Amino acid sequence: MSLPFLKMHGAGNDFVVLDGRAAPIRLPAATVRHIADRRLGVGCDQLVIIEPDEMGADAFMRILNADGSESGACGNATRCVAALLAEETGARLVSIRTISGLLRAEILGPGLVEVDMGAPLLEWGDIPLSQPADTLHLPLALGPVSDPAGCSMGNPHATFFVEDFAHLPIELIGPKLETHRLFPERANIGFALVESFSRIRLRVWERGAGLTLACGSGACAALVNAHRRGLTGRRATVAMDGGELLITWTQDGRVLMRGPAETAFAGTLPELV
Repeated sequence: MSLPFLKMHGAGNDFVVLDGRAAPIRLPAATVRHIADRRLGVGCDQLVIIEPDEMGADAFMRILNADGSESGACGNATRCVAALLAEETGARLVSIRTISGLLRAEILGPGLVEVDMGAPLLEWGDIPLSQPADTLHLPLALGPVSDPAGCSMGNPHATFFVEDFAHLPIELIGPKLETHRLFPERANIGFALVESFSRIRLRVWERGAGLTLACGSGACAALVNAHRRGLTGRRATVAMDGGELLITWTQDGRVLMRGPAETAFAGTLPELV
């Protein structure tokens, strides 16, 4: 059968969103890759399927990367799905479950959503890494970058702190760092330029998706790791190629992500899926 979809984005991080609450949607990896292809398909960083949740949340969100692999968390997608669910019910508070746990979102205004991304995981085994290591200074270097900090925001992240982006070959080193033996589940690789105590410029090579215009969990990881290094406070604006997010690491350890959620267009996938 053909499938209706919405094309949505959060700060340029874009998604094909399918509603699988009435009937299950199961797509092979090859089909996901075809849909995500920006020349042959709709084009997206991730494909998102909204499913019923058996444990009491408003919905379960399944996140499939552009390469067909499954992701545990995506902050920008969470805001988009929260905005959709809130539009249906008129609720201000929305709960969404992922394979990495429960996320709670608050609608702050039209197209503006804040998500509680939970507490970062900072132990090497929780990220996970393939060997014991100081997660504030990972033993990893390639080309012009070295000494990243690591954490998990529902998926693995390594944040390199850089002085500029002008001569940073992200497209070349990103794939190698993503699949480095230190990361048994691969990792999202962030390149952060701290502009002030309250502002970070960030680019992220996402596992399974490549260089994206924005990465919500990557923005959270960048703020957490920057604060751990003493480079920022617990609250900062994270500016990415597609827009800005406001990230707060609260005193009780939760990471809040505030930013836009927008619908670009609606369409129908043909019967090939």
